[in-house]
Amino acid sequence: MSEMKAVLFDRFGPPDVLYVGRRPVPVISPEQVLVRVHAAGVNGGDLLDRTGKVRLVTGRAFPRASGIDFAGEVTEVGSSVTGVRAGDRVWGLLGRRTGSMAEYVAVSARHIAPAPENLTPEQAVSLLAGGTTAVTALRDKAALQPGERLLVRGGSGGVGSVTVQIGRLFGAHVVALAGGKNLDFVRGLGADEALDHRAAPLSGLGRFDVIVDTVGTEQSRVRRLLAPGGRMVAVSIDFDRPLAGLGTVLASTVHGRGRIRAFSGNPDTALLSEVTRYAERGDIVPVVDTAHPLDRVADAHRALEAGGVRGKHVVRVGAAVR
Repeated sequence: MSEMKAVLFDRFGPPDVLYVGRRPVPVISPEQVLVRVHAAGVNGGDLLDRTGKVRLVTGRAFPRASGIDFAGEVTEVGSSVTGVRAGDRVWGLLGRRTGSMAEYVAVSARHIAPAPENLTPEQAVSLLAGGTTAVTALRDKAALQPGERLLVRGGSGGVGSVTVQIGRLFGAHVVALAGGKNLDFVRGLGADEALDHRAAPLSGLGRFDVIVDTVGTEQSRVRRLLAPGGRMVAVSIDFDRPLAGLGTVLASTVHGRGRIRAFSGNPDTALLSEVTRYAERGDIVPVVDTAHPLDRVADAHRALEAGGVRGKHVVRVGAAVR
């Protein structure tokens, strides 16, 4: 069986545990397609998985693969799949599993959609996880209405930068918290107000109808900023205290003002296609911080951990000839 390159790790630890190894090219089921991956994103969940901070959920089996989202080209189509052909440019997410930082992925046809025609794979994948997360958070979980006040914590990051754009698209008054060096960047994405999270005390921000938290820390304090009837959606947890962060979300359903809504994204073709339309119309724009070659994936993890990100760190994958 032919083999492919893939990002793997054999133990939990710092970015240096990541390496490019070899795995068999996946064999697809009748409901799947095989995609030659051109680019993949680096997400917060990848850091949690690599460090082992969520191993009670993800398990301890090694070697482990990395990556959940991808943009690429279909090379093989399962016998039960319709509407997809070899050669189609697509994007998608693997859902509840990892392994998109590989030359090929096998994925259900229900979890891909045509990639934006006006974007490179690196540009497209910078919008993918953030776009589907933002639409789910703002429309489906928070029911954001035009004219409402929206607070985005972490407004310059991979998810936050797209959430700012989607919030603007949905007609909200968008207030974004970010690092001081990234305020102009966030305003350029459409934020009505961009504030330095180090200099702006939470108590002075006023009240918000909707809060989207991509940071994960101090969530019990942040939800006190909700106006009556306000809704808070947590799309991240505290990397240093993940179990405590989950506890805060669960506890919010029992007491206190404003339940914190959380979800585990597993977008389908309809949601992916909606984000494709936003990108092709120019409603949202690519947010690539840096594109890294596959063999420098550890650098991408280090950069994301260091903070101060403007958009998304992505990895160029490419593919070997089968």
